[in-house]
Amino acid sequence: MVTLNVGTCVSPLGIVRIFELISTCISFSLVASVGHSTNTFWTWCMFTWCFCFCVTFLILVLEFTSVSEKLPISWDDFTTAFAMLATLMLLSASVIYPSFFACSKCDRQIAASVFSCLAFLLYAIEVGLTRAKPGEISGFLATVPGLLKVLEAFVACIIFICLNRNFYTRFPGLQWCVAVYSICFIFAVLIILCTICRLLALFPFRFDKVLIAINVLAVLMYITAVVIWPLYSFRNNPRPSFCVKNVRCPWDNLVVITFMTCVNLIAYIVDTVYSFRLVFFMG
Repeated sequence: MVTLNVGTCVSPLGIVRIFELISTCISFSLVASVGHSTNTFWTWCMFTWCFCFCVTFLILVLEFTSVSEKLPISWDDFTTAFAMLATLMLLSASVIYPSFFACSKCDRQIAASVFSCLAFLLYAIEVGLTRAKPGEISGFLATVPGLLKVLEAFVACIIFICLNRNFYTRFPGLQWCVAVYSICFIFAVLIILCTICRLLALFPFRFDKVLIAINVLAVLMYITAVVIWPLYSFRNNPRPSFCVKNVRCPWDNLVVITFMTCVNLIAYIVDTVYSFRLVFFMG
């Protein structure tokens, strides 16, 4: 029997989610009214707004009808992970869309960008509301290491989007870097899925110790990638002259990958330090 829970809509978290719905809906509606584009950046931004709108609407409906309490998953972990993912996706969309599609006379594009930024702030607020506070008992994904896992997986996705198979397959060093990105991404996704599906109890070892081992391995692997990727990518490969006039220059993807590799290395280092602190100093 479905029980309506009105409190989920009038709570601070519920109100934030309602405004998230409105903001993302306005963003993709304004952009759609301008016209369709085959540009991959346009597609990513539109997918981001639609995806966040649909999942947030689903969360509101499931919580309002109390169906979320009957699902065989860790609901708090799921909603926290989604809020973190949505924050990162909207951050990228809020930067990409105005950079490539807005202009001083493009009223609807500017308005869409503003509401996209507003949606980003709202999801960031949701992350703050759902994140575990010190001393509070909560799911893993509501903790700092859990949120970092979502960040690490998202950054890896950005790297994958920018990869050019015809380029990295020419150098064994770059192939190693792609292997690093892939292995660490798989581990991060598995941890997220196991947490949401409540499968952590099936681990033959203590989960926190396994997590530390994975993080240390990821740090070591990413250190090699931080050195090897730019070494092979930019050696005897200056920025082409046509990139000056070309908004979307393939060479720039190499810079993005280099930057994102550094970002993920920092994320894994922070993740490792925080995990060590939780296990050996606070556990």
